Amino acid sequence: MLYLKQLKLTHMLAHWESLEHQAIQEQWSYAKFLLALCEQETHRRNALRLQRTLAEAQLPTAKSFSNFDFRHCPQFNPAPLMQLAEDPAWLERAGNCLIFGPSGVGKTHLAAGLTRRMVELGKRAKFFAANALVQELQHAKLQLQLPALLRKLDRFDLLVLDDLGYVKKSEAETSVLFELIAHRYERKSLLITANQPFSQWDTIFSDSMMTVAAVDRLVHHGTIFEIKSDSYRRQAATNRSNNSQSS
Repeated sequence: MLYLKQLKLTHMLAHWESLEHQAIQEQWSYAKFLLALCEQETHRRNALRLQRTLAEAQLPTAKSFSNFDFRHCPQFNPAPLMQLAEDPAWLERAGNCLIFGPSGVGKTHLAAGLTRRMVELGKRAKFFAANALVQELQHAKLQLQLPALLRKLDRFDLLVLDDLGYVKKSEAETSVLFELIAHRYERKSLLITANQPFSQWDTIFSDSMMTVAAVDRLVHHGTIFEIKSDSYRRQAATNRSNNSQSS
């Protein structure tokens, strides 16, 4: 028991006696008993790791692939997105994912679903409203701490910038956004959602050359998805209105 404590095998320490009883009853070999103990300890540690990394990711609540209604966007082919969700190799290559579409079509939901799958597959991620992250970067730059913050964010395999279009078009904001994109280029991954396609990103960046440079870095190792559909929220509101009128 002392060795289990020293090795911090807490789950094994708490459950070895009950498992030993089962092993005796079922006449397990020593190897099978040891394997079962190790499996229980591993499963417990994996569950705790997932719990920690999901809390750290700060994903929007109740948004996963399992509760996304793909019927709402019939023109969208989810297969390439599902391929990314099943294999984190794109993060290991520092690839990016960009999801475009008008407001209300589920970009945030899909981004959260993909991010959750990456966390479940052992990666570290952090979900940000793009505007909030830019403000944090700006504050760090004013304090002469921007390089330190960028290095701190490097611990995440994936950073999510949700609703990039809401970043204000000012030199101060777009310069730190570009520094983030440039810093992570070919090093770590970004997942970006935006209302505007690249052709309209001059409304985000204050300088057209900065726009071209940012887009170039994002698409070089990027996978792009575009959702063409009506707003789910607006459609739901219309359905509620129609139902109330009919009743």
